[in-house]
Amino acid sequence: MRHRVQLSVALLVAATFIACSAEPQLAPGHVAGWSFYGGDAGGRRYSPLDQIDSANAASLEVAWQIRTGDLDADPPPPGHMAFQATPILVDGQLILPTPLGRILSLDPETGEELWRFEATVREHRYPEFTSRGVASFVDSELDEGAPCHTRIFAATVESRLFAIDVRTGLPCAGFGSGGEVSLREGMDRIDTPWTFTISSPPVVAGDLVVVGSALGDNQRVEAPRGVVRAYDVHTGELEWLWDPIPADPEQAMHEGWQPEQARRTGAANAWAPLSFDAERDLLFVPTSSPSPDYYGGERLGSDRYANSVVALRASTGELVWAFQLVHHDLWDYDTPAQPTLAHVRREGRDVPVVVQTTKTGLVFVLHRETGEPVFPVEERPVPASDVPGEEAWPTQPFPTATARLVPNALRPEDVFGLTPYDRGKCRERIASLRNEGMFTPPSLQGTLAYPGIAGGSNWGGVAIDPERRLIVANVTNLAFEVRLIPRDDFEREREVEGVLREYAPQHGTPYGIMREPILGPFFMPCTPPPWGMLVAISLDTGAEVWRRPFGAAPDQLPLPAWIEPGLPSLGGPIVTAGGVVLIGASMDGRFRAFDVETGEELFRDKLPAGGNATPMTYRLDETGRQYVVISAGGHGKLGTRRGDYVVAYALPGGIRE
Repeated sequence: MRHRVQLSVALLVAATFIACSAEPQLAPGHVAGWSFYGGDAGGRRYSPLDQIDSANAASLEVAWQIRTGDLDADPPPPGHMAFQATPILVDGQLILPTPLGRILSLDPETGEELWRFEATVREHRYPEFTSRGVASFVDSELDEGAPCHTRIFAATVESRLFAIDVRTGLPCAGFGSGGEVSLREGMDRIDTPWTFTISSPPVVAGDLVVVGSALGDNQRVEAPRGVVRAYDVHTGELEWLWDPIPADPEQAMHEGWQPEQARRTGAANAWAPLSFDAERDLLFVPTSSPSPDYYGGERLGSDRYANSVVALRASTGELVWAFQLVHHDLWDYDTPAQPTLAHVRREGRDVPVVVQTTKTGLVFVLHRETGEPVFPVEERPVPASDVPGEEAWPTQPFPTATARLVPNALRPEDVFGLTPYDRGKCRERIASLRNEGMFTPPSLQGTLAYPGIAGGSNWGGVAIDPERRLIVANVTNLAFEVRLIPRDDFEREREVEGVLREYAPQHGTPYGIMREPILGPFFMPCTPPPWGMLVAISLDTGAEVWRRPFGAAPDQLPLPAWIEPGLPSLGGPIVTAGGVVLIGASMDGRFRAFDVETGEELFRDKLPAGGNATPMTYRLDETGRQYVVISAGGHGKLGTRRGDYVVAYALPGGIRE
């Protein structure tokens, strides 16, 4: 509370000083937008703007705030809806999607709504209920004032891809059918509307718009296949598709699959954002685990191309290279974050790389043109499965030079608790589980999954500061229990209630699955804090530069107010040339600024709802203000406060000369 009061006083003093002074003169400086979901096509989440810097970030204030109206929808939106959108700046407008299929255009200086497109979403049973962003395309074949000269591509949770005129918000009639393409067309195994959906933004690659997909986990072996598809930006015609699971029996045999199992298995989809390197005509695809996540007896082998970073020739869909991050995934260790394109300095040269963070907390740095590790990676032996029918892969890849974002071992004596009682209960729980390191296979007795499915890194990915040579990531540090349940016992056991406990049937296998975070009697994690962190590592060496707990204790936890344990987060950071990391993401619902060189917190403010999105920033003219915008709508599964707000921050009057 003292910190908040001090901060409020500081802001009040600053505001009073400005109000009592002459009209402030704004210092000229860089002008920059944010035309891609990740800031640029390679997802660096970096801005060259420096009006907001480490010396003045404490003076940030709300410049404008609007509501999208999603919470007032009829029927009401589902409780697990998550507003995770990052706007883009196109044609002098802020464009963003909402989970309910709305596309909004806002005045970037006032937040005033300019137009809205309605693709109303009526079905609310999607397991992943969000829409993280949109993409834009400028059609050089059309006159500048012609309809759809600049078009917005947006995909809804109902798997509908729209092309929209940026000036009017009207659909582009020549694209698909009346401006729309059904992404379910040509897909099989979609027996319910919510089986197959889209959560991440489309990617424009030349004259193509490319989409991945989000699929419901752990329901059955024969899930929809995780194809990546490219459509003509003008007509909406399908130009190519790439399937991560080989359908050809001869190919499957050589690609780490059993041919008949490869025919039945689904998923390995790309639900996280894709990246594009126009110079090299390369599209970078983060693939997930094949179906189902926790039992691989129906997909024996390494499951090559699943759980990988894959480079495709963007113009044709041809496979160029692939690097597998997890072999034969049994832990739901999807590739969760956008592959981020950067350069590292090696022997005086700039080497083009892909930086890929993972749920395991391991960081891989791969050569962009070949997929070869730029920082060394070694295969290490990992535990075997003791479950009948399962054959865990005997080794897993471990980077040897890059810092681990989170711990990957938890012993009973390491547990957290406020009292001897809850520490004892946590010790008993951890000791009861199979626990032989990060890649301990799921078991019938119960296995410690650490890191768990929520992190290390998740879809928020990283931000890269190319000047200070830093990678900045927000990470989550929680332990889970995973337990396989024999088919005959599954229906009876799933009736057992538990805080945050999840069950899934895994039809087509001998086992269902139970998973849940490991909590003590007072519903606090048994994992030692911090439970959420910001971490900076060197882009050129992989060494850790700083880390700090990220997230203040919510009111419901019985912790002293001065303790900041770090909390789980969903969302991502951005970095600016002003030396500032800007992020919402944390469960505590606050928006923060940090010094990128030291990790020192510079600013925090309570958002009107959970800020579980990645922010963006822009400056429209040399004498104007630099704005930072974040969607604040909460995240149903994370438990943050719900809302439908978009909030813009700026300095009060800009920088004084």
